[in-house]
Amino acid sequence: MLEKENLIKLARMQMPFGKYAGRTLIDLPEEYLLWFDKKGFPSGELGDLLKLCLALKIEGLDSVVKPLKLNHPKGL
Repeated sequence: MLEKENLIKLARMQMPFGKYAGRTLIDLPEEYLLWFDKKGFPSGELGDLLKLCLALKIEGLDSVVKPLKLNHPKGL
């Protein structure tokens, strides 16, 4: 699951619904992902990506994904 393509998707795919619709997956708040963890992740690819996103955030590795964003400012 920790594949290059999935990391790029986390950095570029937008949340398609809910309170944070339109926000890139890596920018979703950890609390929101923890809510899905309790209530149940969506099925399919989106659910898998949200699980990966939560795991990265828990381990403090979300900063590895942020430079992959298309509009990421240089120097950060």
